[in-house]
Amino acid sequence: MTTSTRGAHRTPAVLVLEDGRIFRGRAYGAVGATFGEAVFSTGMTGYQETLTDPSYHRQVVVMTAPHVGNTGINDEDMESRKIWVSGYVVRDPARVPSNWRSTRSLDQELAAQGVVGISGIDTRALTRHLRERGAMRVGIFSGNALPDEGTMLAEVRQALEMSGADLSAEVATTEAYVVPAIGEKKFTVAAVDLGIKGMTPHRMAERGIEVHVLPATATVDDVYAVEPDGVFFSNGPGDPATADHPVSVMQGVLERGTPLFGICFGNQILGRALGFGTFKLKYGHRGINQPVQDRTTGKVEVTAHNHGFAVDAPLDQVSDTPYGRAEVSHVCLNDNVVEGLQLLDRPAFSVQYHPEAAAGPHDAAYLFDRFVNLMEGQRA
Repeated sequence: MTTSTRGAHRTPAVLVLEDGRIFRGRAYGAVGATFGEAVFSTGMTGYQETLTDPSYHRQVVVMTAPHVGNTGINDEDMESRKIWVSGYVVRDPARVPSNWRSTRSLDQELAAQGVVGISGIDTRALTRHLRERGAMRVGIFSGNALPDEGTMLAEVRQALEMSGADLSAEVATTEAYVVPAIGEKKFTVAAVDLGIKGMTPHRMAERGIEVHVLPATATVDDVYAVEPDGVFFSNGPGDPATADHPVSVMQGVLERGTPLFGICFGNQILGRALGFGTFKLKYGHRGINQPVQDRTTGKVEVTAHNHGFAVDAPLDQVSDTPYGRAEVSHVCLNDNVVEGLQLLDRPAFSVQYHPEAAAGPHDAAYLFDRFVNLMEGQRA
């Protein structure tokens, strides 16, 4: 990716999909060229959390909401140390941010971090195209010396695909660190960082949990060196079919019977650890308005999603696994995709969505309490 930032809002830009469709607009953020997987997010707010979510590594995010950037950027809502998206696509960027917490505009932050974007295109048409054809590779090009269309298309088709991509280690911490409990410490949790969001350990800390965040390369011995009451596997980018090491570590946790909770990528890791397969969704689920049913209670939740892969597990039966019986605990009401798993004979469960969602909704925050209950039960 090559970038510069001068005069971006007046600079022509071109978006090229790998199937040859082209959209022309204006540069937004940094000027240059970038490549990734084109995906769309249906959230009308929370763009700062989306941009800094490590699960979006190597993806070009198309915002379906037409007006983006209204609330600017602040230093409190970052989910990680940087913006992870490869590129950003908006229709009508806000000319002036208006929020008492804003310290700078969205386009200024994109430019400062070298994120190439494009504005002024028909994002509805682009989203409909991706819904029909599926997520695909894309390039955004801007600047005075734009290549010809044939050259741009060739470069897009040479870009890496998301299927088969092993990306967790590229976004995870390289050194273990501790997020202390807020108030009285009740439990210790080892959290394997596969692309963890900052709000996740915070949600646990609110419940009296001291969280030891470990690198994606952590071993079973590393996990148990912190003497955990529970083990957590985080969200993260890439193809779960490549995640053999986290799967092996999780199987070690399951063998010991330690309470276990997984979110997003962690759900896919649990699926693989139990012997289920995974598959790539046509265009994925991304946004903060996805309906999910908790089958254990019958409750329907509005939830935040960001995943392009899913677990292939039977919806209508209990499955026998090497670690006892397992069942699908949550399901997406839009398309019946598996949104959660739980073991019936061991203290382990996971969900495919994001109960920690900082921008909301907060319907699923109870899942952290469910994790606490597992640890309390194990201790008793």
